[in-house]
Amino acid sequence: MNLSVNICGVNFKNPVIAASGTFGFGREYNELYDISAVGGVSTKGLTLEPRCGNPVPRIAEGKSVILNAVGLQNPGVEEFIKNDLAWLKSKTVVIANVAGRTLEDYEKICARLDGLADMIELNISCPNVRAGGMALGIKPRNVEEVTRLCKGVLKTTPLIVKLSPNVESIAVNAQAAERGGADCISLINTLTGMVVDIERRRPVMANNTGGVSGPGIMPVALRMVFEAAHAVNIPVIGMGGISSGKDAVAFLMAGASAVQVGTANFSDAYAIPRIVGELEEWLSCHGIGDVNDIVNTLELN
Repeated sequence: MNLSVNICGVNFKNPVIAASGTFGFGREYNELYDISAVGGVSTKGLTLEPRCGNPVPRIAEGKSVILNAVGLQNPGVEEFIKNDLAWLKSKTVVIANVAGRTLEDYEKICARLDGLADMIELNISCPNVRAGGMALGIKPRNVEEVTRLCKGVLKTTPLIVKLSPNVESIAVNAQAAERGGADCISLINTLTGMVVDIERRRPVMANNTGGVSGPGIMPVALRMVFEAAHAVNIPVIGMGGISSGKDAVAFLMAGASAVQVGTANFSDAYAIPRIVGELEEWLSCHGIGDVNDIVNTLELN
């Protein structure tokens, strides 16, 4: 059975990647199991300087979803390079998720990580930061601009652009990223939502709104992955509500070359190795010896 996939020249032992913001830098999960079992890790969103994130409460539950407004809390790129990068690379493929408030921030952090991380994922669509990233992910011209700027400083490291679902046309934004030079796109980032405490007559989140993730968003994510994958000629990494091997199969069939698993890690710390096992079992039961054979095989009615 072959579970390995190659994306932009980077070899993943399997197509199940830990999504940014749900796996830290892997150390905590490695206390539970050897994270070498994970296809790759997209790191906590990294900024040039350390960030404390948003005030609490910044996590809330909805129906079949959670909302988060953590606000990109992280130690900063230099601390990540110093303390975590080498260890994480010894375990699995490292996708450095990067964020910024300005175009210059993105340019500087990409230049710093070039040649160090296996891939870089531009977080231009984080909906839980009050200013900066989200604006870059909405309009196609801004998606193209930030992509081109970052691609221009990367000499060796492939560039993934993570797309926001909070847009008029996901296909148009995917094409904008491709025009800007993206080697790959990933989607979807969280939807923007709100939960209300009706006794207090106030939003539950201190930030008022937050990013919605979890099983409840999967149908939206699948539709957008399918549309994006058929609008571009670069690889797609799909995510949004995946919690089982069969969910992963659906995204692969819709056109994703790999998937990222996020919120499921919170409810089941062993979610990723379980999903890898379930994916392998599904392939075996259907007489399929190579996971790549199911990619982009969805037939419309």
